Amino acid sequence: MSGSQACLPPVLLLAMYFCHSTEVAHSIQQSFKSELLNFYHTFILADGKETTVHLLEDIPKRYYFVLEKGRTSAPFTVRVTPCDVPIEWSIRVHKTSANYLGKAARDDLDVQEALKFPKTMKTVSTLFSYRGNSVETYMGISYYSAVYVLEFLSIERDTQITVYLTTDTTSEHLYPELPTDPRIDVVGIGHTTVTLAWKQSSTALQHKENVQYCLLVNERHNYKSLCAAETALRPSGVTSQQALALSLSPYVLDPQQVMITPNGELSLVSKAGNGEVRQICVGTKKTYTVTNLRPSTQYYFDVFVVNFLTNASAAYTGTFARTLEEPEPKVTILKDGKVIQLALDGRKQALHDLQYQAVQKQVQFAFQSCSGQIRVEIARGGKVLMSESFAGLRHFMLKGRPGDLYLVHLGSTEPSNASVKVQVSSLFHRPFFPVLPESLKIKSFSKLRTCNSVTIAWLGTQQMSKYCVYKKQIEEDQVWMETRNADRCSGPESRQKGDKVLCKYFHDLNLRRAVTTETISGLEAGTVYLFDVYLIGPSGIPVRYYSKVVKTRKKC
Repeated sequence: MSGSQACLPPVLLLAMYFCHSTEVAHSIQQSFKSELLNFYHTFILADGKETTVHLLEDIPKRYYFVLEKGRTSAPFTVRVTPCDVPIEWSIRVHKTSANYLGKAARDDLDVQEALKFPKTMKTVSTLFSYRGNSVETYMGISYYSAVYVLEFLSIERDTQITVYLTTDTTSEHLYPELPTDPRIDVVGIGHTTVTLAWKQSSTALQHKENVQYCLLVNERHNYKSLCAAETALRPSGVTSQQALALSLSPYVLDPQQVMITPNGELSLVSKAGNGEVRQICVGTKKTYTVTNLRPSTQYYFDVFVVNFLTNASAAYTGTFARTLEEPEPKVTILKDGKVIQLALDGRKQALHDLQYQAVQKQVQFAFQSCSGQIRVEIARGGKVLMSESFAGLRHFMLKGRPGDLYLVHLGSTEPSNASVKVQVSSLFHRPFFPVLPESLKIKSFSKLRTCNSVTIAWLGTQQMSKYCVYKKQIEEDQVWMETRNADRCSGPESRQKGDKVLCKYFHDLNLRRAVTTETISGLEAGTVYLFDVYLIGPSGIPVRYYSKVVKTRKKC
């Protein structure tokens, strides 16, 4: 063997030749390159990097890799992550026969015989093949005299995948480590909540500042990778290779969909198909309660451990749970002419269901909001007859047939508590409440205000009714609280005897003149007073005017 023999580059040549003839070696190299690489239309797969591969339907795509020159063997790892539909992929190895190396050193080897060796003296074997949409990892030993070809095929539609190759086993892994048991446990189920727990990732434990757990909640199915979830959330027409969902890409989220909760959690809401997908990053917590779910609904839960520096992630084994059925609402039966008072919890958004069966064609409903604003809905035979939100007093007269069943839904429109009085009757000619004036506001006159007296006025009606005036001394910093929390359903019976000023009867057939005034004397100078007027009609049920705050003059 001559000292001038040299080794050809191994990137395109499968075997290491002892090159006796430059012409022979060059011919073998060109033949193998034409047969293998050009035929497969392959690309070099980068070592130590995640590669995004776009696949067209029914068109295979191939990548290859070899070891660096000077290495005889080394372990390698290939990880493939489908991002949408199931794919087919395989790893094939092309190795040169050991017998060929011996023949290649013979002096009588001619060019024509050498050109046959790539076809006859190399072996091709399939190391691994898979079909599906799971994340799969293959670990093997790479040889210097071998070329590894990865072939990918999508048979359903155009899609994309990610491929990661590494031959450096001494460096840290790109992907976060999952625990030995990567299952998600459902530890609690409520009507609108599900509590989840999972085991710690060693990567999240070591790199708390960069690695977090992120949850994905939807009603369709589990996602086997973050790439699959991001692809499902990507709007049609967007083909960005960047991570979309959990990296806050502008392609998938608008600013209104992103929420930072008070405890630092990142919550995102996206639309995918016909459903809603919620994403919540919870830092390094290992338990989390998902709230604001719908009762009697099956949800799918995925947990990803995400490195926000590299955007690499690993998926726990997804789970699902069905929220509990909402308990049957308690229905209150309304009796003809009876007054009931209900407390409404606005924080829980709870509704009260009432039921009334008519005995006449006409039915009258009366609602008096005692505090806060309420929403009323009345339905009959599955059809909504009226729906309204209000504060104060409302009458509704409905016509139907005897025996009709009316359903009433009551709720608060505010997060604070509210209360309401309800009455219903088929005796429409006997109203529960008196006819009310145009306004229930009390007016005071600044020019008639003295150090010890105040003059107030209010509107009356055409019916003879009783009006009672009450006063209460308060501090200036109590004004908002007293007027805001006033119970408009309470009557004179709830007041102290010392608060009563007077009661009188009043009416006027001409509504323009149905105005009455009253001067309250015996007051202290420079003092704040709260005045209330109660209108008591023939039924004896009081209606409270809106409170009026007046301060007497300090100097006269």
